[in-house]
Amino acid sequence: MTFSIAAHQDGRFGIAAASSSPAVAARVVHLRDSVGAVASQNITDPRLGTALLDGLAAGAGPREALDAVVDGEPDIDYRQLTVVDASGAAATYSGALTLGVHGEATGPHCAAAGNMLSRPGVPEAMCEAFGSAGGELEERLLAALAAGLAAGGEAGPVYSAGLSTVSANGWRDTDLRVDWQEDPIEALRGLLGVWLPQRDDYVRRGLEPAASPGYGVPGDDR
Repeated sequence: MTFSIAAHQDGRFGIAAASSSPAVAARVVHLRDSVGAVASQNITDPRLGTALLDGLAAGAGPREALDAVVDGEPDIDYRQLTVVDASGAAATYSGALTLGVHGEATGPHCAAAGNMLSRPGVPEAMCEAFGSAGGELEERLLAALAAGLAAGGEAGPVYSAGLSTVSANGWRDTDLRVDWQEDPIEALRGLLGVWLPQRDDYVRRGLEPAASPGYGVPGDDR
């Protein structure tokens, strides 16, 4: 019921995900500054995202960190996981009880996976799209998510989508969600078009408030 991609670009990490379930990004997305990106999905246990990021932070590579979580988790057959680290190395896991048609793929600086898919090649199409897309990390993630949908996506309709990134500032500098709409990926595209030109201003407001630009709304007299 989910397809997602985790990726790294120029020291930044991000994840984009879509699902037939509501609020997919609230459960799937796990990001940590300067450490990595992890997607935890299928019959989702969000705690596994934290465990994988802890493994990367302790010095393990993606495969080593993933193997440690797989070996230590009694319900791992229900889980689907992807992980990307700061070098761009990636690894994936799909348990034996992953739902429906499922697949996973890795590419340079990215990993994708999906379950209850229309066909198993959807994650590969997502990694290919990420690799060929230009622009900001957010734009490349959205291109990959759209490519996953175009390649067949889920076997049924999707209703939620999300896209988040971190850039070593101490918080998610992009964190967008569409939690229940008929065309959530297109709605996410619209949100990103509004957000991306303002993203760096909001980062500056956090880091340098005295030098930050005004909000341009009634009541802001700077």
